[in-house]
Amino acid sequence: MSGPGEPAALLREAARLEQTGELAAAAATYERILGYWPALADCWYNLARLQRRLRRFDAALASYAQALARAIRQPEEVHLNRGVILADDLHQPAAAERELRQALALNGEYLPALRNLANLLEDLGRREEALAVYVRIFELDPRAYESLARYAALRRPQRADDPLIARLRAALADPQATAAERASLGFALGAALDACGEYAAAFAAYTSANRDSRASAPAAPLYERSAQERRIDELMRAFAHAAPPAGAAAAPAPASPRPIFICGMFRSGSTLTEQLLARHPLVRAGGELDLLPALVRTGLEPYPAALAGCEPQRLAALAEGYLGALARLFPGAAYVTDKRPDNFLHIGLIKRLMPHARIVHTTRDPLDNCLSIFFLHLDQSMGYALDLADIGHYYREYRRLMRHWHSLYGADLLDFSYDALVAEPRAALERLLAFCGLPWDEACLTGAASGAAVKTASVWQVREPLYRRSSGRARHYRRELEALAAYLAAP
Repeated sequence: MSGPGEPAALLREAARLEQTGELAAAAATYERILGYWPALADCWYNLARLQRRLRRFDAALASYAQALARAIRQPEEVHLNRGVILADDLHQPAAAERELRQALALNGEYLPALRNLANLLEDLGRREEALAVYVRIFELDPRAYESLARYAALRRPQRADDPLIARLRAALADPQATAAERASLGFALGAALDACGEYAAAFAAYTSANRDSRASAPAAPLYERSAQERRIDELMRAFAHAAPPAGAAAAPAPASPRPIFICGMFRSGSTLTEQLLARHPLVRAGGELDLLPALVRTGLEPYPAALAGCEPQRLAALAEGYLGALARLFPGAAYVTDKRPDNFLHIGLIKRLMPHARIVHTTRDPLDNCLSIFFLHLDQSMGYALDLADIGHYYREYRRLMRHWHSLYGADLLDFSYDALVAEPRAALERLLAFCGLPWDEACLTGAASGAAVKTASVWQVREPLYRRSSGRARHYRRELEALAAYLAAP
């Protein structure tokens, strides 16, 4: 192969393309560079980064392997990145753990790998091992405040005089703590105080934590009530009728694995519902899959307006793409749960692409649900979660949309109540399994947790026996929730 004598011009072009958002072209440029100069380890690394952003996960792993084979500097970072892909994108926690431990074998003081390992051990329910890793992090960095917040959630204090509460307060008082760190510490302190029954102090801590969360991401979009109302209006217009458009292509036959969609408000019991289903021998827990939102981003923008001109063959191809991706992620599974709460926005799309789909809509007492969102450290892009009044507005709009979906797809939508589940588990589970077309299996009621990684805030709750203490939790905050209760009850 003959080619240019130096890669500098092509490297500049690859960097320019990435900066302007032309990721596929940037990746192709790196591939061209490596065709000429395959020994450039940093180019393999940059190609892998781009391939992950393009959702070419297996290709990214292969490119990172090439970087390691070419003796890249700081190979522990490459092992870390491979671990993140395996854990977050390919749902292979055992392989992810091997990569993280390889990173630490190369550099035992590599804090990013220690933090990711602790998080992974939490996801897998290995509490004592996770605590030990956090202790190691504190030995290396006494000001590891994000890790301190997670450690406090693992070792939840039961008494107000627990030294861990004092430790959280001292960290919050540190003038060098960033707004992001104060937010994490504040949510952890609120949870600790709530567990101790110090409800007024807990609410104050959570309020400050939400304020710090907003301050930590000033560029994050604010919640605009009118914009949310328009969004719901657009969805209701785009999916005004249950039937597919006239002349639509025949729906693809039910595939293997078959998806079971679980959606609803955040903190409505969706993770618990998924974990109970995953005890069934025919079901794999998929977790919060990005498949449907990615399909919207890459194939249906502007959404939902683009659906108006979407040919039936295009819809069939999108459905096949979703089902194919599910099969690649979970080979051999009969059923896979797709538990992404905000897919309630996409129920119309799900039914347009996969008319046979069954959708479990998790519900919970509205005040308990809204309070739990306010008490959860969600991403700042979900701006509604930072203010109780905005949460109430979002909830009312969600409720309006769900009434619409029920009017169209009532027979294929199951309202599955968290409160009814914890009150009478057997009756609720019998109804759930029957709706999903699954035979009764006693393991769903009495079995152990599935052992799959749980990557949500409910990671520990869903591994405990069913309990009722979160049902009716809002009664402890009656005074703080008076205005919200009146707003939700209004016509």
